Amino acid sequence: MSDSEHEAHSLEGVTVAVFIAPEGTEEIEFTEPKDAVSEAGATVDVLGIETGEARTVNNDLEESDAYEVEKTFDDVSADDYDAVIVPGGTVGADTLRANEDAVELLRSHVTAGKPAGVICHGPWLLVEADVVDGRRLTSYPSLQTDVRNAGGEWVNEEVIVDDNLVTSRKPDDLEAFCDSIREAFAAA
Repeated sequence: MSDSEHEAHSLEGVTVAVFIAPEGTEEIEFTEPKDAVSEAGATVDVLGIETGEARTVNNDLEESDAYEVEKTFDDVSADDYDAVIVPGGTVGADTLRANEDAVELLRSHVTAGKPAGVICHGPWLLVEADVVDGRRLTSYPSLQTDVRNAGGEWVNEEVIVDDNLVTSRKPDDLEAFCDSIREAFAAA
């Protein structure tokens, strides 16, 4: 990205929530988008089911680093954030979609028309939040039936932007995903 493009996507004054599960969130899908919006000037809060440390994974298998959870989902509301990021990781996304507070926060955020960046297995939360019907999105390919059953149009592309929703398939798509969320978050 050129300097002028980076300046056009400044996120100064933008507050972003990044979701993380107690364990099982894919590390690179958590760290790269979080760093991308932070470096663009956004204020970032890490949200989880409980405060303390959350352990990420690499390739859904190997335990990786731990990250500080600053606030819980039930401590905040959609009004507190301009944008949200939901990373993947099979176990992490499955854990988050089973948490009513995480699902309700995402539902409130998306239905309010605020931008959300969701990657890999993260769209399970969108399905659970019932905000997929009539939307065009992508995800890790194994979720395509879930997306279709929820009324969405699943597309196999590295990034799909549908109004306020930015979705991506997997870690290989992170560069395009990060560029797209910075643009979407700056436009909001």
